[in-house]
Amino acid sequence: MGSAVSEPVSAVSAPSAPPAPSAPSAPSDPFTTATGSFSFFDPDEVAQPWQYDRSRAPIAVKVLVAGGFGVGKTTFVGSVSEITPLRTEAVMTEASAPTDDLSATPAKNTTTVAMDFGRITLDDDLVLYVYGTPGQERFWFMWDDLVRGAIGGIVLADTRRLVDCFPALDYFESCGLPYAVAVNHFEGSQRFEPEDVRDALTIPPHVPVVIMDARQRVTVVESLLTLVGHALDNTPE
Repeated sequence: MGSAVSEPVSAVSAPSAPPAPSAPSAPSDPFTTATGSFSFFDPDEVAQPWQYDRSRAPIAVKVLVAGGFGVGKTTFVGSVSEITPLRTEAVMTEASAPTDDLSATPAKNTTTVAMDFGRITLDDDLVLYVYGTPGQERFWFMWDDLVRGAIGGIVLADTRRLVDCFPALDYFESCGLPYAVAVNHFEGSQRFEPEDVRDALTIPPHVPVVIMDARQRVTVVESLLTLVGHALDNTPE
């Protein structure tokens, strides 16, 4: 996606510490981010014929989207969901100032306290349920519940603060869940090649690393397809 850069990403160290679905409908309001408003519903996208066939049950799979605070998980889920996404956002207060670093996202004023949830039909009768995890450490206890039944996970990363994605990497590796790393490119941040990010995070060669924009539906879909393919390749027959 981006062009090669003259300097690699600096290496960082880890911190210690299905009834049949109904036809998609357009949400009433556009999805709003710090950079503006946009609609994540594609008006040209029509329901598939199988979605009206009550004799067929879709194959449903579950994936997680994890990463650090303010890395774009809620935007990721909202951009791709064909239904109005479920969000559990709370307004941030001054009490969180000592623990929540807003230097990279100064316009952020809400935070996910439980999960985000969306749904996307990937191919014919394959439905993907996408769960976004909370980013702050005080909400990490939710991860153990959200990971149940998942086939894989997306680790969302921001190259300005790569260290924030180590907890998600460690968590997925410790529970043996296949995962892919998706670098969310923020406006104004330097672009890096996937291999630069792989080297900085010491990601194993078999783990996919992609560059994407959580606001752009097509790049989010590509990231999910990459994860599903990787998960299938690592699932015993």
